[in-house]
Amino acid sequence: MRIRNLLTSSLLGFVLASCASTGSTNTASTSQPSDIAQSLTPVKVGHLVALDMAPLFVGVESGCFKQNGLAVETVAFTNPGDNNAALAGSAVDFNINPFTLPFFAASSGVPIKTISAAGGWGVMQVIAKSQYGINSAEDLARYVKANPDKKLKIATLRGDTLELVLLDAFEKVGLSVNDVEMVYFDDLLAMVDAFRLDKVDMLSHIKPYTTQFVENGSATVVTDNAKIWSPNTPNTVVSVLDKTLTGRPEVVESYLKGMQCAAKIINETPQEAVSLLKGGNYYRVDDKVLLKAFETQPAPITFTPDLKAVQGVVNEMVKLNYIKADVPASKIFDVSMIEKLEKQ
Repeated sequence: MRIRNLLTSSLLGFVLASCASTGSTNTASTSQPSDIAQSLTPVKVGHLVALDMAPLFVGVESGCFKQNGLAVETVAFTNPGDNNAALAGSAVDFNINPFTLPFFAASSGVPIKTISAAGGWGVMQVIAKSQYGINSAEDLARYVKANPDKKLKIATLRGDTLELVLLDAFEKVGLSVNDVEMVYFDDLLAMVDAFRLDKVDMLSHIKPYTTQFVENGSATVVTDNAKIWSPNTPNTVVSVLDKTLTGRPEVVESYLKGMQCAAKIINETPQEAVSLLKGGNYYRVDDKVLLKAFETQPAPITFTPDLKAVQGVVNEMVKLNYIKADVPASKIFDVSMIEKLEKQ
């Protein structure tokens, strides 16, 4: 299978696992008076579902986008490639995708610009069954060396950033894939089931779906992408077409301000954010699990990504022949607007 197809298949599994928690489209409330509604600028945002997309959802449910002059319609996709295609064809104005996807779009000639992180850090997590007492990558190395005849089975996605988190964690503590048994999936829903049914010992996945295992006591957190790469390495990012950024900068700025407004709610009153999200049924996990996922982020939500770390991950995927990236991050990312807003 060609690696782009594999990556798309892998991400499709993630979305199928998570988009079951939301309808295909969620629309901002239209209860405001008609004259106010007519003054709002309509925009469509394509998305998947993960913890770092919460600023989009909270922004819709709280009215943060309306306060900034936007009527936001959220459009859920079950395939990140389709999300990219919708942006390329102007079916959506913004999209939120894993940070590798804009590289694919740019390589295909799409004039895409990534303007910010989606919001949330340390979203990709590696967890282990609690009976092993593994609470860090160093603990993992000690366990592996003390139990050479018992290879841990680790579920991951080949050709995906979730695999690279593991590979980099191994490298930091002197392990290799030969020291464990890697179990490769192309469906994150199947990965979750495998972990739940004790068919694997460890899991590389995404919050808040990892959080539910930690909260019920069946798993411990080994590491996350914030520790392995950097605190501000994103999982997903916000992208627009270049014509939107250059021709409608006021809309882009209003969108980013709406995201900042939502982030303030999540950062300062996470319980309020959880309550707001009930309105759209965005995450099919218990409220306490979602609250814990918010409260255990390694840093408050911000939106300026670590581009050096992003480029480093992409370079690794190129070396592994997982992707072909002929466009550097500096050509795809334009985070000048969010950097300016976050300094205000």
